[in-house]
Amino acid sequence: MKDTLNRIEAAALQSAAEVVSEAELQQVRARYLGRKGEITAVMKGMGQLSAEERPQVGALANEVKDRLEAAFTERQNELRNQAMQLKLVSERLDVTLPGRRQRHGSRHPITQVTEEIVAIFAALGFGVAEGPEIEKDFYNFEALNIPKDHPARDMQDTFYVSEDVVLRTHTSPVQIRTMLQQQPPVRVVAPGTVYRRDSDITHSPMFHQIEGFLVDRTVTFGDLKGILTTFVTECFGQNTAVRFRPSFFPFTEPSAEVDIQCVICGGSGCRVCGQSGWLEILGSGMIDPEVFKSVGYDPELYSGFAFGMGIERIAMLKYGVNDLRLFFENDLRFLKQF
Repeated sequence: MKDTLNRIEAAALQSAAEVVSEAELQQVRARYLGRKGEITAVMKGMGQLSAEERPQVGALANEVKDRLEAAFTERQNELRNQAMQLKLVSERLDVTLPGRRQRHGSRHPITQVTEEIVAIFAALGFGVAEGPEIEKDFYNFEALNIPKDHPARDMQDTFYVSEDVVLRTHTSPVQIRTMLQQQPPVRVVAPGTVYRRDSDITHSPMFHQIEGFLVDRTVTFGDLKGILTTFVTECFGQNTAVRFRPSFFPFTEPSAEVDIQCVICGGSGCRVCGQSGWLEILGSGMIDPEVFKSVGYDPELYSGFAFGMGIERIAMLKYGVNDLRLFFENDLRFLKQF
């Protein structure tokens, strides 16, 4: 049995010297020193020895076990050092290389323009209101003087969720909700996302608008022109020319579209403005008395105006962008310019 122990020790040391990883070393350790290992098997057979041989073999078995434990620990340290040296060589870092700056996010250009527009109107005394994007037909159409089967509904290209529920086609429903909750005077702008079934270089199925309205006693079209002219000069510069053209909207009467002098050609005429020298930026008008009746305002006592603009349209003009889809493609080469 002593010869067996010596043979086991020699074989274990040889195996430990040949392994190339800690995982392999653990397998060797379990093979010789584990609970089912070869040393344990020898010690279990000591009951067959004589009383004189048993202490000698037991002592030798413990000595072999201790020497193997020490050898395995030493080999483990060697393997760890080898792995560390290999890692240091393969993952070497050149501290003379310039550092890589972490990129910082920034506000999307649509968000920047929205905040700028809201700030301009806030300085003029307007508050901010919001409403749901999934809207009832009543708020999106009927209360705005667009009853069912009205031809103006064809202008909206609406996404219908059900017969009486739509994805809002403009932010004007916020006007109705606000007036139902507040009595005049009311002065509010309502930025938000809107949806229409349209998509090309100047239209998107999802885009952003800002609705604004003011209701009080003796509000006139002159007040509307003054507010919007101030907005244009604050947004596009003091020297930007403005004009109002008669138009039609079901919820305002009289109605007008607002044009500014082309920011590309300065009014001389170019492809962007269709050689006219003017660019449309928003629609506006005096709130129709039928809208006041829908919200319980007395049109004999109160008057007001409303306006609405596409934020993407304003952003395209401010930044000289010729394709609206660029705002939604999330191309960092485009977005980092802002």
